[in-house]
Amino acid sequence: MNKILLGVILGGILGALDGLTAWFTPEVRTMLLRIVIGSMMKGLIAGVLIGVFARKVNSLALGIVFGLGVGLVLAFLVAYLQHGYYFEIMLPGGLVGLIVGYATQKYGSAPRPVDARA
Repeated sequence: MNKILLGVILGGILGALDGLTAWFTPEVRTMLLRIVIGSMMKGLIAGVLIGVFARKVNSLALGIVFGLGVGLVLAFLVAYLQHGYYFEIMLPGGLVGLIVGYATQKYGSAPRPVDARA
């Protein structure tokens, strides 16, 4: 599967699961649907960025570090806008980025060169 498409699909799914971890914070349970949707969007953005990086750079270690960084930066932005819950937002956000970074490098396929003779 294409690295960018894999990143988007995996980012969306893991982002939704990331949002569901808000259930463990009782103060925000009333906003759970908005949190899940927002986390899924954050995962989709991370998936695109990580997938593009994975397509350009073929290194498992750099893909993992980049994914972790993207996940943490996006999660920090969300936590900053919420004025709190940094640990509760950044931990699962960083894990999403780390997993997507690993998966896109390990299981995503590189673009095939186009045959000029055709």
